[in-house]
Formats: sequence, C-alpha cells, structure tokens
Amino acid sequence: MSGHSKWATTKHKKAVIDAKRGKLFAKMIKNIEVAARTGGGDPAGNPTLYDAIQKAKKSSVPIDNINRAVKRGSGAEAGGADYATIMYEGYGPNGVAVLIECLTDNRNRAASDVRVAMTRNGGSMADPGSVSYMFSRKGVIVVPKADKVDEDTIMEVTLEVGAEEVNDLGDSFEIQTEASDMVAVRTALQEAGIDYDSAEANFVPSVQVELDADGARKIFKLIDALEDSDDVQNVFANFDLSPEVEAELDAED
Repeated sequence: MSGHSKWATTKHKKAVIDAKRGKLFAKMIKNIEVAARTGGGDPAGNPTLYDAIQKAKKSSVPIDNINRAVKRGSGAEAGGADYATIMYEGYGPNGVAVLIECLTDNRNRAASDVRVAMTRNGGSMADPGSVSYMFSRKGVIVVPKADKVDEDTIMEVTLEVGAEEVNDLGDSFEIQTEASDMVAVRTALQEAGIDYDSAEANFVPSVQVELDADGARKIFKLIDALEDSDDVQNVFANFDLSPEVEAELDAED
C-alpha cells in the first residue's frame, strides 16, 4: 500500500508484525528471487537485489530464506518459478485511483483475484492507461529517525545526488528521487553512516483525493483485500488523510 499519509504508513508497518507476517515474508522472498533472476545473484553488482535483501532483513525475514531465494533466482538451486509482472488499474471508493502490481506465475489466477477483491469492496477495474497517468515512478527511501539524523542532515547528504523531497512520516523520513537516482541517494546515505529501512521504486501519485474517516475505512478495506492475494506485490493509491482523520482512525486501533 502506498498513500501519502503518516497514519497509512504506520498502519502498513504494523501489518508486518501481525497475522500477515508469513504472507508479507513470502512476497519479499519473491522479490528477491525475481531480482536475482533478472540481474544476477551478486548483490554488489545488482542494486535491485541489494535493496530487496535489505528490506527483507529489516523486516526480520530469516537469512536462510533470503539466501535460498537468491540461489533459486540465480539458477544456483532448482525450484525457481517463472514470475511475470502485471499491472492492473482501477478505481476504489470515492474515486480513489488504484494501481495494483502483481508478480505471478499464473496470470489467470492473478486477474481473478484482483477483479474479485475490487468488485466485492466497492472498486471497479479500469482500462490500461486510464489511471497510471496520475502516477510517476519514483525512488522512495525510508530512513528511521535517530540521534543526529534530522531533515536538514538528510537534505544536506542527498540533495546534490538526486533527492527531490524529504517528507516527515512521524517515526521516519521518506526521501523521494527520480527512479534512476535512487541508488546514488541510497549510497550517499550509507557513506554518511545513515541507516535506512528500505529503498525501492514506487508509483507516487501526482494528484490526491482527500478522504474522510468513512472513506478511509473503505479504501483500507479494499487495499487489505487486494494485498491478501499471494500474487499482489504492491498496491498504490492516490488518497490522502488530514491529521484529524488520521487521529480518529488511529484511536480505533
């Protein structure tokens, strides 16, 4: 899930430690396997693999699982699947634009899962291109807040190598870059000794829909249903929540 909201980000992080942990782990492992197949099994020469491994480690995926995924993807070990990336587009409740990124070895199953989740939760499918134009591919790096790591420090380290903006998410900072500059920005952070949780290319909306609490509950229900599919890797949506709505929803948890 990706919506520009501190509450949404926090809710997503909480999901990592709830009953969906195994499902989320499986999706991270799939990302590693595909990255190794596409760019080779050496993280030093494959930035996509490096970042997929980093994210998995930060989420406490067992290192043995990570290593096996790299071996399957690179062909060093048998058992890898032939995954394809498919993007679906649609609209959720209140006209929220939704991009659904699937990584699957069964296109028919993925299409069915997405369509069922959308239609049962107030969404509708859309033709290719009718939603995606509202999103841009951006590098997104999440840096946890720590001593001596503030917004000014991050800007100083990353601005000259491609950072476009830094957003305060409460317990972390989100750095946005052009997708092609993400590795340079991530490397600059590492060289400055600044830890980061994840670095990945995401779809960031150019226009956002402000939701009230009821609308937020509906879009989160849809996103949860989509993410429940093993084939759905990421869901990107162009909703936003005011601080008042965030507080109301946060109080319900």
